[in-house]
Amino acid sequence: MDKQVVIDNEQELEEYMSVPHNETVELMKKLDGDILILGIGGKMGPTLGNLAVKALKKAGVRKKVIGVSRFSDIESRNKLENLGITCIQCDLLNQEEVRQLPKVKNIIYMAGRKFGLRGTDYLYWGMNTIAPSYTADYFSDSNIVVFSTGNVYNFWPCDSPGPNETDPAVPYGEYSNSCLGRERVFEYYSREKGTKILLYRLNYAIDLRYGVLFEIGKQVNEGRPVNIEMGYANVIWQGDANNIALRCLEHVSSPPEILNVTGDKIRIRDIAARFGEIMKKEPVFEGKESSTALLSDNSKMKKFMGEPRISLDQMLQMTAEWIQSGGKSLEKPTHFQTRDGQYLD
Repeated sequence: MDKQVVIDNEQELEEYMSVPHNETVELMKKLDGDILILGIGGKMGPTLGNLAVKALKKAGVRKKVIGVSRFSDIESRNKLENLGITCIQCDLLNQEEVRQLPKVKNIIYMAGRKFGLRGTDYLYWGMNTIAPSYTADYFSDSNIVVFSTGNVYNFWPCDSPGPNETDPAVPYGEYSNSCLGRERVFEYYSREKGTKILLYRLNYAIDLRYGVLFEIGKQVNEGRPVNIEMGYANVIWQGDANNIALRCLEHVSSPPEILNVTGDKIRIRDIAARFGEIMKKEPVFEGKESSTALLSDNSKMKKFMGEPRISLDQMLQMTAEWIQSGGKSLEKPTHFQTRDGQYLD
């Protein structure tokens, strides 16, 4: 990517996050079967679906990309259909509706619940374990890439690269435990029925409208204090994460493969300072850096997929330009600073 690229509006941004890598195009040429994206209505789903359509077109291959969601917003459904995605309305917590879905060879499972109000923890468990059970049972003959999260690990020393895929998952809090529950449900079906699965532990994908960098940059730009108690994090450009998700269809296995998907570790204080340089504003800090953070070692991802295409500096420059030009926010906080396991809106 050219560092001088300027993204002026949401349409340009979404198209930019939907650019297929050459490796993704090559995968489409040899991929057997159509692609079904479950939970396409979330933050990443539309750009991942668009990317799949573009990659198939560039590969000269005729396959369907099917998107499944509740589609409470008809406008979002129309937008996806205009991109060439076949849309199906379905509540994944309704087993009968799940059983009406077409049997498709390749599944990207993006459905899940992350944030909620206090006292609604049961909804995490419903969406993050019951819906996966219905899906894994019905699509037991498919290849499934399951979106998960680095939150299934516990806090890790900041002077380390973070946990790798062989380290134990010891989640903290209801949300994180329900995410491990989702993984275990899919693992059960993989081991019992031979379903080929990859557990895609993402940590954290960024867009110019939301994400760790957007939150820090906005605080610096507005002169608000940046909390540094969670002193470190990992981020990856959403377009890179989308390409990797599709390419993971080549790496499914039984028992499930596991892959940490993220960029290199970043220090929150240093990110705020860099935004300050770009924006010509002095960042304000609060709190004291903890000795641990939610981290992920991305060495295995680099071995499988190579380095992310969009660098940290490119992400910082684009995010700063977006914020200073008054670019839209999705108003969806990441809660990456949370240390008590309670991810509450």
